Amino acid sequence: MLFVKDLESGYGEMQVLWGVDLEVREKTITAILGPNGAGKTTTLRALFGLNRPWKGIVEFEKNDVTYMPPHQKVEIGITMVLEGRHLFPSMSVEENLRLGAYTKRAEERIDDSTELVYNLFPRLKERKEQKAGTLSGGEQQMLAIGRALMSAPKLILMDEPSQGLAPKLVAEVFETVARLREEGLTILLVEQNVYASLEISDYAYVLGDGKVILGGTVDEIRDSEEVKRVYVGV
Repeated sequence: MLFVKDLESGYGEMQVLWGVDLEVREKTITAILGPNGAGKTTTLRALFGLNRPWKGIVEFEKNDVTYMPPHQKVEIGITMVLEGRHLFPSMSVEENLRLGAYTKRAEERIDDSTELVYNLFPRLKERKEQKAGTLSGGEQQMLAIGRALMSAPKLILMDEPSQGLAPKLVAEVFETVARLREEGLTILLVEQNVYASLEISDYAYVLGDGKVILGGTVDEIRDSEEVKRVYVGV
């Protein structure tokens, strides 16, 4: 579904990515792992168009989308759940959700998307008139994911969805991500929680200093010496 070859990008004159190669297969969860500063978030931002790629190729469903702006990527079925949630705190849960269905493609599917979100997150349905800023951290993360689902995506890029959550809520978030795959969605996941990510993922890539240093199935990655070296320092 998503094919990335020799991707380079950065901020200003500072290069962060140095020839990233990866592939995301349809209806799977692929995790991008690595220490802080490895280039994980920058990879997602470059794929979505928030950071302009300097070099390389990004293909989605065999179409070149390397330099396509984010709003056009949403229209063709790519969306992103940003780190930090970025909700509208003074607006209700339902209003936040509807803001996610702003493309023509999403408007046509708004009823089905709303039903999917409320089935996945019954608590959001219970609180649909409540202001987003009054929700708990876990509920806000559910709302951020739900808003992304309102665009009727095929591929969801997720940046640190468990960040700042209590352990019980982290488990709920990962269960939700796994359920999204069951609904037929494809997910590219950036996470610091390595072992929880590997539990739900099908494939994984390990980044170090802006380069892919290891990639493969979860079984190949889980007990690799490279993962232990990057995360544990052994």
